[in-house]
Amino acid sequence: MRRREFMKKTCLGLATVVSASVVPSTARSQDASLPTIKWRLASSVPRGLDTIYNTAELLTKRIHDLTEGKFEIRLIAAGEIVPSNGVLDAVRQNTVECGHTCGYYYHEQNKTFSLDTTIPFGLNARQMNAWCYYGGGLALLREFFAQYNIVNFPGGNSGTQMGGWFRKEINSPYDLKGLKIRIPGFGAEVLSAMGAAPRTLSGAEIYSALESGKIDAAEWVGPYDDEKLGFYKVARFYYYPAWWEPGPMFSFYINKNQWDKLPQPYQAALEVAAAEANVRMMSSYDAKNPMAIKRLVQKGVQLRRFPYNVMKAAYKTAKKIYTAESAGNPDFRKIYDSMRSFQQASDNWMGMAENTLANFMRAQLSIKK
Repeated sequence: MRRREFMKKTCLGLATVVSASVVPSTARSQDASLPTIKWRLASSVPRGLDTIYNTAELLTKRIHDLTEGKFEIRLIAAGEIVPSNGVLDAVRQNTVECGHTCGYYYHEQNKTFSLDTTIPFGLNARQMNAWCYYGGGLALLREFFAQYNIVNFPGGNSGTQMGGWFRKEINSPYDLKGLKIRIPGFGAEVLSAMGAAPRTLSGAEIYSALESGKIDAAEWVGPYDDEKLGFYKVARFYYYPAWWEPGPMFSFYINKNQWDKLPQPYQAALEVAAAEANVRMMSSYDAKNPMAIKRLVQKGVQLRRFPYNVMKAAYKTAKKIYTAESAGNPDFRKIYDSMRSFQQASDNWMGMAENTLANFMRAQLSIKK
């Protein structure tokens, strides 16, 4: 079998099953005509955020293995070449060939970017994958990203995040007025419209800001990552869910000119590696977060659920913001309408089957025998 045909079939097969194994070396005779290519990948996170950082590392290792080392991508942590919120521009301008980042970091450039990650009351992680892969979402996103000379791939998800760390309890929408909270993107817009005072801070700045009272609350990711940063030491109340981040997706951004120059087998290797990385990041968080939340509770953290009236008021506010953005931003409107239409059908199904069973099992497994 010719090398090109073999690589294509192998990668497509891996993409279907998202296998953890690599193609055995005995099954891959490297075509000497394929070039040696070296790229750089800029991450938006530091090495300390290991679950996210390791997702990009997995991509680079898989590509190395699938191409027998002829296509190498060097992973670079946030701040070493570009800042965490500079990856998009670095890839677009070919400062680096590719990146691992979140679209909502570039919310101020064009709010459509946030749809590549998550929006308040949007899709959860499974829905985001379903919409991207089978609901036309990825095609719409790529049409938008083509304007920025970028080809994008889903690159992992944390699942619905926690609502963050608060120094005081939130019992009604009135408790949000004047609240100084670290939060990005549309979440910041919604809370601002509800009277809060959003702040933009890096992960490294949050602890000291909470400790000093510079901010009253902060959202980050979830139990596993939040525990490592020690937020439980300076803020007592841990709220859930992060209605502003129901399924935040990381993405791999590839410079389109560089992508177009890649040999087809290398494109296939990148595509299948991205698919595996996308699935594994969510699986990793699903394995780590349950133990982390248990440890946090043992350390005295007070779990609180956002009151219904707070979430209802936030939902109404978010809808008004999306309507206004859709009126003046056709890129946003086109993708948002597709996403919301998909969600309407998907939520009906998940609410009927998945959520009903999950709630029943949670109650049964909590019974002490």
